[in-house]
Amino acid sequence: MTNRRQLLTGAAGIAAAALAGLNAARAQTKMPEAGPLGDVWLGSPDAKVTIIEYASLTCSHCAHFHAEAWPELKKKYIDTGKVRFTLREFPLDPLATAGFMLSRCNGNEKFYPMTDLLFAQQRNWAFTEKPVDALSALVKQAGFTQESFEACLKRQDIYDAVTVVKDGGAKAGVDSTPTFFINGQKRSGALTIAEFDKILEPLLAK
Repeated sequence: MTNRRQLLTGAAGIAAAALAGLNAARAQTKMPEAGPLGDVWLGSPDAKVTIIEYASLTCSHCAHFHAEAWPELKKKYIDTGKVRFTLREFPLDPLATAGFMLSRCNGNEKFYPMTDLLFAQQRNWAFTEKPVDALSALVKQAGFTQESFEACLKRQDIYDAVTVVKDGGAKAGVDSTPTFFINGQKRSGALTIAEFDKILEPLLAK
């Protein structure tokens, strides 16, 4: 059985490869298409406004957004059919890569429950002395076993898919997280619900 030290070392190598492939060019304005696993959309397909968020699961600003602004944004705009939303992977380190892989391993219907859990519990796994142990313990709450946890993190197809999404975001100008594309317009930083109101209301009024 792969021990945790080997697992962490492997994850570090994966993330290093992802970072090495990061293209920081910002001239491209066309939004990248979904990665090999597809986007996981929330909200009506007929919504007037589309929001694409690029985030890292170990980004404290992303966790702040998902704790503070996200619940109201979802309630006010997404659940009412006004806005369509998807979260795309932009891992900044090995742990975020691992977290996104775990979020994808059990199908798209498990994607948001898992990313919500990882954002909500970020301090309890991403910033500990033994983050892999903490991550393993946390995802067992979502149905993973130690064996399925380790098997997921060995899946090259999931890793490759996450890398494609990250590289596509980099080509679109993403260089920090969270970054939002709201009807194609880039906005960086953990926007508040008040800031979303100012952006979204004029778009919805058109």
